[in-house]
Amino acid sequence: MTTIGAVSDSLLYLNGVSVSFDGFRAINDLSLVLAPGEMRAVIGPNGAGKTTMMDIITGKTRPDTGEVIFRADTDLTKLDEPAIAALGIGRKFQKPTVFEVHNVWDNLLLALAGDRRPRFTMWARETGEERDRIDEILATIRLSDLRHTRSGDLSHGQKQWLEIGMLLAQEPQLLLVDEPVAGMTDSETAQTAELLVEINKTRSVVVVEHDMDFVRALGVRVTVLHEGSVLSEGSIDHVSEDPRVVEVYLGR
Repeated sequence: MTTIGAVSDSLLYLNGVSVSFDGFRAINDLSLVLAPGEMRAVIGPNGAGKTTMMDIITGKTRPDTGEVIFRADTDLTKLDEPAIAALGIGRKFQKPTVFEVHNVWDNLLLALAGDRRPRFTMWARETGEERDRIDEILATIRLSDLRHTRSGDLSHGQKQWLEIGMLLAQEPQLLLVDEPVAGMTDSETAQTAELLVEINKTRSVVVVEHDMDFVRALGVRVTVLHEGSVLSEGSIDHVSEDPRVVEVYLGR
């Protein structure tokens, strides 16, 4: 049963969502509400349904039952992946996928909102507005000094930041980020937390992550998934002290 107020006040509204693969229920009556401007961390053991939830939101997987509503009036279950991306939902996968033969600047130029590919060459002249936007993104993702560096020569963490910048270039309203700090140094992890907090000032973010110290650094509401359902929700301290979360996930 849809709660009208919850939908109208939300950016993203999942209600009673289930999906099964070959008899295995990957998502089981999942409900989640994300407010406009909110950042939410999603944690849980392997197989909890975190990736499948993101697949459903982005149109890669269609649920068997339930509602997935964006901006109070758009049913995402009726749309395909390109249409959902065009609405303003951007997704960053765990493994960075940048154009390694191009430099940082050209990666961002390629990614700017609007399809540049047919007219893009390495000699294309960007407009002043595009230059300003790329400079702004470079400052946000902490790569201003590396703008002319070949992307393949960046560290793992810097590639992650560049890919986040490429998503920002597409002006998403909602950013879905999958395990952004896996494989990062402690310093890169801390900087990534700062980066996401800064991004959250202008857009909503959902972060799927295993690193509890990183989640604590974000200082946001946490949703714990287990067997495709919400097991617990609240502050990091609240969910860390929930006996059910301790039993199935934290293991202490």
